Amino acid sequence: MRTYALRLRPGQDLRQQLTAFVQEHHIRAAALVTCVGSLTTTTLRLANQSGPTVYHGHFEIVSLVGTLSVNGSHVHLAVADSTGRTIGGHLLDGNIIYTTAELVIGVLDELDFRRETDPVSTYQELAVYPRAAAGKKKAAGAGPEKKAGKQ
Repeated sequence: MRTYALRLRPGQDLRQQLTAFVQEHHIRAAALVTCVGSLTTTTLRLANQSGPTVYHGHFEIVSLVGTLSVNGSHVHLAVADSTGRTIGGHLLDGNIIYTTAELVIGVLDELDFRRETDPVSTYQELAVYPRAAAGKKKAAGAGPEKKAGKQ
C-alpha cells in the first residue's frame, strides 16, 4: 500500500478537498487510514434520510472512514461536540475545517474501485476489480472480485 499524508487548513471543505485530491492523483482505489481535526460546520446525510443535516459549532473529528476512487467515493464522518455528544453519517459537502484536518490515505494500486447499481439496494455500491496492467485490456465478461464480509 502506498500512502499520502496531508493537512487541510482552516476554511477548507473536507469533502471537496478529498475529492480534488483523489482526482488530482488519479486514485482508482484507496481507503482512509486516519483523520483527526476539527470543524465549524458539519454536514451529514444521516441514516435512512434523503437530505442533509447541518450542524454549526465546534466539533472534533473522531472518525473518518471510507473508500476513495475517481469512480466514486463512500465516506462516513463522526464528530463530537463540546459536551462529547457524537453524531455521524455520510460525508457531504459543507464540512468546514476549523483548525486542521490531518489525513493519511492508503492507495491500493492493485485494485480498481467502481460504483455499480446493486439489484437489491438499488444504490451505487462498491465493486472491486483487479487493476488492469497498463496497456492491457480487461478480459471480456470479467466481473468484480468477490470479497468476504458485508458493506
